[in-house]
Amino acid sequence: MDLAFTPEEQQFREDIRAWVRGNLPAHIAHKVHNALHLSRDDMQEWAKILGKKGWLGHAWPKEFGGPGWNSIQKHLFEEECALAGAPRVIPFGPVMVAPVIMAFGNAEQQKRFLPGIADGSVWWSQGYSEPGSGSDLASLKCKAERVGNKYIVNGQKTWTTLGQYGEWIFCLVRTSSEGKPQTGISFLLIDMKSPGVSVRPIIMLDGGHEVNEVWFDNVEVPAENLIGEENKGWNYAKHLLAHERTNIADVNRAKRELERLKRIAKAEGVWDPTEGGSAAARFRDEIAKMEVDVVALEILVLRVLAAEKSGKQSLDIAGLLKIRGSEIQQRYSELMMLAAGPFAMPLVREAMEAGWQGDATEGALGGFPGGIVGNAPLASTYFNMRKTTIYGGSNEVQRNIVSQVVLG
Repeated sequence: MDLAFTPEEQQFREDIRAWVRGNLPAHIAHKVHNALHLSRDDMQEWAKILGKKGWLGHAWPKEFGGPGWNSIQKHLFEEECALAGAPRVIPFGPVMVAPVIMAFGNAEQQKRFLPGIADGSVWWSQGYSEPGSGSDLASLKCKAERVGNKYIVNGQKTWTTLGQYGEWIFCLVRTSSEGKPQTGISFLLIDMKSPGVSVRPIIMLDGGHEVNEVWFDNVEVPAENLIGEENKGWNYAKHLLAHERTNIADVNRAKRELERLKRIAKAEGVWDPTEGGSAAARFRDEIAKMEVDVVALEILVLRVLAAEKSGKQSLDIAGLLKIRGSEIQQRYSELMMLAAGPFAMPLVREAMEAGWQGDATEGALGGFPGGIVGNAPLASTYFNMRKTTIYGGSNEVQRNIVSQVVLG
């Protein structure tokens, strides 16, 4: 198995790198590299830049308006974007629902929904989890009753990421209570401007508004918004979740954040043993372990890509990628916070929005040692990252799946 990139692939990387450098707005890259809050406008600005180029759906086949790249090219594109400081593409539209519409939607649905996803003009949300139905998603209760040529939807979804911006939401809804729980679920596309849809914020510990509750009160949804067949939504959901779990691994962001971790450690005096003594030496050991884990995850991703490139059947390891990727995200956020020590705690959101994040200037809360941009929100990032081993299917459940599918 050859994991090295060919000269053609290296040239593709150079071309992508040059384009991203020439088109990624500097103010957005600055925010990403320094963990500043990204607004809806920031995320949409980059999405529309990619959409204009035809790369927002960079994993799409040509028949649906994508570039038709192979798996290696897609990986290189994602890596160059991450290292340059591009925001993560909000996955709900181009990465998650679009492949379902392509695979299971009819021609009219593809014509209706895919263009708005491809150009970044329509913001999609995901309606899966419910109170009491997270990892055990098959127990969901949000009900859709067929009445003539429409469905009447009642129920609740929760933990809807960035749902306050959503214009459309794809939902798993219960259309039958007969048989196994999985057999009574359907996949429905719902206009969030419909009467009866309400979004309520869930405010996090740091005051941030990232997740939401979404309520459906006698919401009328045209039957033409049903994807595929009624009561077959569980099959479509499994197709989607494979994309989500691979996306959660996010090895390219891990590589970028590893470099940020090193910058923080150097600025805070816990990198060079000649400055920080044995404590710095031990901390560098932890960073070294983290780097080994990131490289191992990257090699695992490259093995999958090499298998696809050679036409071999690759292992179904989306769950394994999700486990390792989410654990790495938690670990680097923890090490960043430990490097900054008590100076990781302050979080004044208004100050962050104005661009201040702990600069070591006289009088700025006494001035922080090191004072690099990015210290102030580290604790809140650490707390936020605790979710990564839960969403997209908890890691405990994923280990069971890996043991059955991969180990046999």
